[in-house]
Amino acid sequence: MEHPRTTALIVAAGSGLRMGGGPKQYEPLGASSVLAQAIDAFLRYPGIDAIRVVIGPDQHAAYAVAIGDRPLPPPIVGGATRRESVAAGLAAVSGDRVLIHDAARPIVPAAVIDRLLTALDSNDGAVPVLPVSDTLAAGGETLGPVTPRAGLVRVQTPQAFRLAAIVAAHAAWDPANEATDDAQMLRAAGGTVATVQGDPALDKLTHPQDLANARSRMLVVRVGSGFDVHAFAPGDHVILGGVAVPHGFKLLGHSDADVVLHTITDAILGAIGDGDIGDHFPPSDPQWKGAASDRFLVHARELLTARGGILDHVDVTIICEAPKVGPHRAAIRTNIARLLQLSEKRISVKATTTERLGFTGRGEGIAAQAVATVRLPEDE
Repeated sequence: MEHPRTTALIVAAGSGLRMGGGPKQYEPLGASSVLAQAIDAFLRYPGIDAIRVVIGPDQHAAYAVAIGDRPLPPPIVGGATRRESVAAGLAAVSGDRVLIHDAARPIVPAAVIDRLLTALDSNDGAVPVLPVSDTLAAGGETLGPVTPRAGLVRVQTPQAFRLAAIVAAHAAWDPANEATDDAQMLRAAGGTVATVQGDPALDKLTHPQDLANARSRMLVVRVGSGFDVHAFAPGDHVILGGVAVPHGFKLLGHSDADVVLHTITDAILGAIGDGDIGDHFPPSDPQWKGAASDRFLVHARELLTARGGILDHVDVTIICEAPKVGPHRAAIRTNIARLLQLSEKRISVKATTTERLGFTGRGEGIAAQAVATVRLPEDE
């Protein structure tokens, strides 16, 4: 049997007024845009033969920036309503099957596409749905009557159709009425629409919090580790986590030799794959001689933020026989949290000895090791 030709038609012509800013489909999401994330989902799916995008008449510049160098044909200009935009898109596609998708649903699981295309073997159309779990009631200043939710579902996109059937349904639809989706139009024309299991990841971005939630789902967890050691030299205090701790020695180093902040800096740099502290602040560079190490840590934090990342937790262990860290641990923790702009609950500071074994056991210096847990856009 000949492979049926399938087109993904992505509707991206909306103005996104409820989002409170510009069109939401062009907002950044992960390493690209909301629209580009939706496009990439279909580019990755092997059963899609063509992708067409419908945009607003004044969105060509935003569209070009959003898709970058993705190999797509020119966009289709939509109409004043979603129905008119879909109709314009359908007029420009050919083949056997079409997946009509809202660009404001950037995460498209392949398993949902699988289920939709399978359902088209015996139906004119298919839509992904999720059960309604919340109580439904009339809204307003006061709560109105409750609507029974038994048998109700939430309908998502992409919606899959036999191309000839959905084109005919659009042609037969009364333009005086507006449809909320294309499946509604197909049913009105007498077509059969199957339901398949949807996915919460397909929820539409409508309000600002929806975009924040989508950005959180797009992040992947990475872990970085750091280790540092500094020897003692004559002095009267050591710097640990930016806190001056009285001691009969100081730590020897090109900067202030803060072994704690150095190892946390390396842990964050490791998590984002950006070298180590020596790459960013070479000890051969005289400008860093005696520098406060909080500059190094803030730099690593800013690099993470610039990549759209989130620092979730830092765990650091200080290894030495002396000085005693316990009396200063709370202050060290507070200062690290301040520098990283985190709650102290996300900072762990511990101290241990090596039972007088090795160089720390002989009182020759201090070592520290740290682990940083971050979340980054999946393409970073």
